Amino acid sequence: MEKILVTRSSMPELDEYVDEIKSIFESHWLTNMGEKHNRLEEELAEYLKVRNILLFSNGHMALELLIQAMGLTGEVITTPFTFASTTHAIVRNGLTPVFCDVNPEDYTIDVNKIEALITEKTSAIIPVHVYGHLCDVEAIEAIAKKHNLKVIYDAAHTFGEEYKGRGVATFGNASIFSFHATKVFNTIEGGAVCFNSSENGLREKLFGIKNFGIWDEELIKDVGANAKMNEFQAAMGLCNLRHIDRELAKRKAVVEHYNERLSGVNGLKISAPQKDVKPNYAYYPVIFEPEEFGKSRDEIYELLKVNEIYARKYFYPLTNTFECYKGMFDMGDTPVALDLSKKVLTLPLYADLRIDQVDRICDIILGR
Repeated sequence: MEKILVTRSSMPELDEYVDEIKSIFESHWLTNMGEKHNRLEEELAEYLKVRNILLFSNGHMALELLIQAMGLTGEVITTPFTFASTTHAIVRNGLTPVFCDVNPEDYTIDVNKIEALITEKTSAIIPVHVYGHLCDVEAIEAIAKKHNLKVIYDAAHTFGEEYKGRGVATFGNASIFSFHATKVFNTIEGGAVCFNSSENGLREKLFGIKNFGIWDEELIKDVGANAKMNEFQAAMGLCNLRHIDRELAKRKAVVEHYNERLSGVNGLKISAPQKDVKPNYAYYPVIFEPEEFGKSRDEIYELLKVNEIYARKYFYPLTNTFECYKGMFDMGDTPVALDLSKKVLTLPLYADLRIDQVDRICDIILGR
């Protein structure tokens, strides 16, 4: 029986990667912002249509150190319908996450519920673009401006997307990306912080913090970390960036076939395209309503697993229900997110997933 995983990393041909890393072996410059690192920053800035980009060892460190660099304090409004990293980055900075529910249409933060959560301790909003669905960036901008709050977008799922022709990396005060092996664009592990402005020396601050707080050979201004992207990661990114448009086109074909098979099925909800958004086809979430469909999400998950198909309960559990936060938060404050977490399943999706494999997955789900 052929095994199908929920995702499969996009990779260049071996010869292409070997050719890209030859100069690393010649120079022996393996890390510390070398030629590959700097070239990838330049090429990504152009592709993402953003003025400033700094590369990191992974997306989590990008977010955690960005929060530190921006000097956030007190409370941060965010969503529990996200990967663990978002909440952990807030807590590890000594801040308190205040959880806002999500909307049931695109699963992003419910902008109609944000203002009720703002207190004198609130310093920022960290919304999460989910499955490639963009948050209501215009409403969030208006709220942040009204209350003088910073906005950091967790944009891990939205690499390369645009809204009304504007790169997603340009919204808010800054956005972070993950370039993990499972993402649409990967550098094996990796991440980035992107922003358009040059306010308060944010670029310089981030550059220092990701390198132990070192600003020059003798000046250590911050309590920093080691979060530098190495040259081998950057080389993988340079290779993958050459093929990203082709990869996205292949992912689009997979999504369109899923849509053909699963649209209009009673008890199944699939995602509708967002207006004015150029998508990246990052994930394929399906909501299962057991009363109507006849089977629960968990039953479908197990049925696929028995057939060597590995979907993902993503996001489950909610971050505000984690054992490490036991007793700190009330999941009842985010009922829509809680309901979604029990019903959502992301199906296998990657550029090289064959149409016959998509049919096999859908046939099992539909009982055919």
